[in-house]
Amino acid sequence: MLDLNRLVSARAKSLDASGIRRVFELGATLTNPIDLSIGQPDFPVPAAIKHAAIDAIESNKNGYSMTTGVAPLRRRCAQHIAHDLGWPDANEHPDDVMVSVTSGTSAALFLMNMALLDSPGDEIVIPDPYFVAYDPMARFAGGRAVRCETYPDFRMTAERIEPLITERTKAVLLNSPGNPTGVVLSQDECRDVLDLCRRKGVLLISDEIYDEFTFDDFREEFPSGRKCPSPCREPGSHEDVLLIRGFGKTYACTGWRMGYIAGPPAIVQQIAKLSQYSYVCAPTPFQHACIASFDVDMNAQIEEYAKRRQLVVDKLGHLTDVPTPGGAFYAFIKVPERLDQTGQQFFERCVERNLLVIPGNVFSDRDTHIRLSLAAPRERLERGLDIIAELMA
Repeated sequence: MLDLNRLVSARAKSLDASGIRRVFELGATLTNPIDLSIGQPDFPVPAAIKHAAIDAIESNKNGYSMTTGVAPLRRRCAQHIAHDLGWPDANEHPDDVMVSVTSGTSAALFLMNMALLDSPGDEIVIPDPYFVAYDPMARFAGGRAVRCETYPDFRMTAERIEPLITERTKAVLLNSPGNPTGVVLSQDECRDVLDLCRRKGVLLISDEIYDEFTFDDFREEFPSGRKCPSPCREPGSHEDVLLIRGFGKTYACTGWRMGYIAGPPAIVQQIAKLSQYSYVCAPTPFQHACIASFDVDMNAQIEEYAKRRQLVVDKLGHLTDVPTPGGAFYAFIKVPERLDQTGQQFFERCVERNLLVIPGNVFSDRDTHIRLSLAAPRERLERGLDIIAELMA
């Protein structure tokens, strides 16, 4: 009989299934649960973007594209970055900046790790708590993710990062607005992290998948308007920062798998080369559809999520520590010490009440918090918060 276990690589065996996916699968076994677990927008894809996708399919734009993406989308991404961040327009300065369309931001992150890390000694500094894929992706590439503890305020500052940088450090990965915390760094904090990376000679990677979903009270004033703070807004950042952004979270098209990466051509070219041997290209009709996204106003949706954010703070802030989320779709809530329960244990109590959240140990070496998503209808969010408040009382 074939020994199937012998055939499976040590690499595959070393990785656990995503904790978020495990909760997702658990939800499928419950009857009409109150699901505050998944970070997927609960509003529909804007009509203009849906119509652009339909038009692309019906116009037979369904074949392969260039690995780096269709030219019209790359042009719009480059123009947007130039306007928003003040970077040179990659259309006019391809030797300074390169833009490559990716199959979601996860593909950009995965191939970025593959392009930078290639031995067990290579390190990338990530926040703790962190997006679930950060650590496994580094290990998959043969390197090591060094965790930068950010408790209790969840701010990945230069002061916290500096002691972790060694001669083996290749990069620092910044995520603001953050998942799972919703925390937004200030522009001063972003500048300090970039200055540190420049002094130490390491690449700064800015994962900005939630940049458009920054609430107004955490935006700052820039020449392009009130925007999310970013290290990419600093002069010359196009030379030493790798920028990752996407479309799925902002426009609710998560299943389309659409993102892009921009920065120094010497790095982006290597990532694009690796993509030739993995997913080949992002879905072509959806590339054409995402061109329309740059003309869509999402302020109404962002304002609604800001109101939900405040609802969480108002309902739970008097019971436990709830750092006010500045963006994204999440709140990272501490399980009160008086309960003498881990995040996992509190999660299990929530499941008993037909409520789904994510235990903090999915995102961290600690197990003291839970993450809940704001991406649920207001009535369900309120019901879920009432249950959490009862369990914390």
